[in-house]
Amino acid sequence: MKLIFIGAAHEVTGSCYLLEACGKNILIDCGLEQGRDIFINKPIPISDREIDAVLLTHAHMDHAGRLPLLYKEGFSGNIHSTQATKDLCEIMLQDSAHIQLFEAEWKNRKGIRKGEPPVEPLYVAEDVKGTLDRFISHSYGEKVSLFNGIEFRFVDSGHLLGSASIEVWITEDGVTKKIVFSGDIGNINQPLINDPQYIEEADYVVMESTYGTRDHGAAPDYITELTDILQTTFDRGGNVVIPAFAVGRTQVLLYFIRQIKMENRIKGHNNFKVYVDSPLANEATEIFTENVQGYYDAQAMELVEKGINPIQFPGLITAVTSEESKAINFDKDVKVIISASGMCDAGRIRHHLKHNLWRSESTVLFVGHQSEGTLGKIIIDGADHVKLFGETIQVKAEIRRMNGTSGHADKTGLLKWINSYKKKPEVVFVTHGDEESCESFAAELKNEYGLESFTPFSGDCYDLKEGIWLEKNQGIRVKKGEEREEKKATSSVYIRLLDTANKLSALIRQSEKRPAKDLAKLNDMLNSLIEKWK
Repeated sequence: MKLIFIGAAHEVTGSCYLLEACGKNILIDCGLEQGRDIFINKPIPISDREIDAVLLTHAHMDHAGRLPLLYKEGFSGNIHSTQATKDLCEIMLQDSAHIQLFEAEWKNRKGIRKGEPPVEPLYVAEDVKGTLDRFISHSYGEKVSLFNGIEFRFVDSGHLLGSASIEVWITEDGVTKKIVFSGDIGNINQPLINDPQYIEEADYVVMESTYGTRDHGAAPDYITELTDILQTTFDRGGNVVIPAFAVGRTQVLLYFIRQIKMENRIKGHNNFKVYVDSPLANEATEIFTENVQGYYDAQAMELVEKGINPIQFPGLITAVTSEESKAINFDKDVKVIISASGMCDAGRIRHHLKHNLWRSESTVLFVGHQSEGTLGKIIIDGADHVKLFGETIQVKAEIRRMNGTSGHADKTGLLKWINSYKKKPEVVFVTHGDEESCESFAAELKNEYGLESFTPFSGDCYDLKEGIWLEKNQGIRVKKGEEREEKKATSSVYIRLLDTANKLSALIRQSEKRPAKDLAKLNDMLNSLIEKWK
C-alpha cells in the first residue's frame, strides 16, 4: 500500500501519482508539464505495461496530457473519469497531438539545416484514438469497485466541467485506508458549474496548492469590471484581446459577455463582435452546451429551462480555419478576440498579440493563472517588449487582469476545503503548487491547524499502511536557463547518481557523533574516489 509522487511535486503542472495496492498499479492523473520546470521529474518507476488503471480528475492537459504516451508505450488498462471529462479529453488530446506534430515539423525544418537529429512528437492521432477507447465514465457519487480490495468515487471539485476529487478506499491484509486526491479545487461562485463539494473523512489527503499563498480578494463584480474594460477600450478605438484557456475560461467569458449584451451595458458599440479564435474552444463550447444535467449550477440551469443558451449570443463569431483566423486582424471594427493558449505559449493568440500589443488603444486582458516562464507571465510582469515569431514587439497596449476569475480556489478556499474534514487526516500531502506556495501552505496547515503535512518531491514514496516514508528526496533543481528538452534528456542513471549524492550528504550529517577514526576512513575513501573521477 504505497503512494509514489511523480509529477506536480513543488510544481504546478504534470500531475501524476502512482498508487501500489492489492497487487495493482494505479495512476491518478498523467499530465504534461507546461511552462518552465523547476525540479526534475523522475520517470514512472514501472513500465507503462504494468499500470493496471488510471483514475483521472479532469481533462486539463497538466492532468491528462500524457495519457496517449502511456497508451503508446503499452498501457492497456482502463481510464476512469466522469462523462464530461471523457468528452473534453476527446477534443483536447486530439488537439494536443496536432500541436505536437506541428511543433515537431517546425523544429525539424529548422534542425535539418543545423544537422540536428529529427524531433518526434510524443504521440500522434492514432495514439489518441487508442487512448479514448480505454475510457470508462462514471457519475458523481457512484461508488465503483475497481479491483478486489480497491474502491473509488468521484466528487465534484468545482474546477471545470466534469472535474472531480477522487476518494479511494484500499483494503489490504485486513487493513483499510482511505485516501483522497483533491484534483484541482475550484473557485467558489464560478458561473456555469457547481461550487466544490466537500469531503468529510479520509486517512490521507493529497491536495493542490496553486494559490496557497494568495487570496483572490472579495468576489468582484465581474460584469461591471468587464463592462468597464470593454467600454474604455472600444471608446479609444482598440480591441480587447483575451488569452484564455480553450476549455473553461472561454466558456465563462462567453457567459459574462452574453449578460453584458443582453442588458445593453456597452454604450455606442452595442453590436460589437466577439471572436472565439480557437477550434478547440469552439468544440469545447459545444460540449459545455451538451453536458448540462449534473454539471451546471442552479443559475445556469434556470437559463437553460427558459430556453436560453448561457454561452451563446448575437455577434459571436467562431473562427475555425487559419484563413478565418487571419481575417480577424483585418477587421477594422472594435472587437473582442478570445483565443488560446491561455498562457500565450502557443496557438493563435500569439498572432493576435503580435497585431495588438504595440497598439496603445488596445487592451490585453488576462483571466487565468500564468506559470513561470510563459509569455503570459512575462507580459503580466511588465515587460516593455517581447519576441514573437522572431520579431521584437513593443508592449504599449493596456495590460489588465481580472482577479478572482481563476478556476482554482484561493488560499481561503483551500483552507475551507481541508478544514471540512470532521476528523483530521493522518497526513496531508501538499502538491500542485510552486515551491513557495506549497511550502508556505503546508507550514500553515501544520502550525495553525495542527495537520501533519508534507510537501513531497518527485520520487518520494510513502507507505500508507505503516504511515512512514520509504523514500524521501530533496528534489533535483533544474539549472537556470536549462531547456525542457535538455531536462528530458537527462538520463535516469545521472538522476540516480544525484540521488546517491543526496543520500550521502544526509548520511554525513547524521554521522557527526560517530568515532573520529570512522569519519576519517570515510573521508579518505571519498577523496580517493573523487581523485579517480577527476
